[in-house]
Amino acid sequence: MITVESLTKTYGGFTAVDDVSFTAQRGRVTGFLGPNGAGKTTTMRIMVGLTPATSGSVKIGGRDYRDIPNPGRHVGVLLDASAQHAGRTGREVLMIGAKTMGLPDTRVDEMLEMVSLTAAESKRRVRNYSLGMRQRLGIAHALLGNPSVLILDEPANGLDPAGIRWMRRLLKSYADQGGTVLLSSHLLNEVELIADEMILIGRGTIVASGTKESLLSGQASSTLVHSEDNDALGRHLTAAGHQVTVEAGGLRVDSDSPTVGRAALEAQVVLTELRSGAAGLEDLFLSLTEDTQREGHPAAATAQGGNA
Repeated sequence: MITVESLTKTYGGFTAVDDVSFTAQRGRVTGFLGPNGAGKTTTMRIMVGLTPATSGSVKIGGRDYRDIPNPGRHVGVLLDASAQHAGRTGREVLMIGAKTMGLPDTRVDEMLEMVSLTAAESKRRVRNYSLGMRQRLGIAHALLGNPSVLILDEPANGLDPAGIRWMRRLLKSYADQGGTVLLSSHLLNEVELIADEMILIGRGTIVASGTKESLLSGQASSTLVHSEDNDALGRHLTAAGHQVTVEAGGLRVDSDSPTVGRAALEAQVVLTELRSGAAGLEDLFLSLTEDTQREGHPAAATAQGGNA
């Protein structure tokens, strides 16, 4: 388990992480989500002793990272796949890690097989690896010591769709076996498919946390509907007390889909499309972190206007 309490990191007058607190539980994948520059990597670097905190604390299994004996056997870390020694082969990178942790050489072969790096690829210099191959090697190194905790920063970066699916299955299986996974990303859709809990951060501050269901529970219900007679359906729904607006050639209704379907039946209007129009996790995420987004920022709009 990872416990973060009142964590703050400042650089001069800039606050990168501002009073952040959360817990990543055993047996669960916790998604740590935020725009680029939101404070995710700084928080993770503090977790593993690479950056000192200004205040607050991080405990992994009840200990500071620096107090964990042979930490690679307890905490697997991948913060930057490109930081591996470019002049060594993939096998050499893992072999050094295995010897440092006191692991048998056979563990290297097990990890190479797990991340689908072939014998020929393992003998190539890391400088000749693609980003996706470096990510696989980084994940192999993180798993090398069979740790109980995984801390991964943007592990899907550079992976193709098949690789991303492989990573999701691997991490989900790891959590199912009792491991703790903290997974940072700015790719909300990918994390949404795997995370049991989500922590949303913007400008160094936690803006929301919980399961997908709990995060969306407060969102207003609405339905998008298309029919063969939108005017008739709209009049019927309005008469029934529902708010109706025209949208994308159809109607948005402030009610759930079953209610709209029954109204269409009563009005004897044939439906051609009926789906939830409630705000999804991406909409919630963007609304909570909108002041940290580059796109849509007033300065960006001004620059675009100036270039038009």
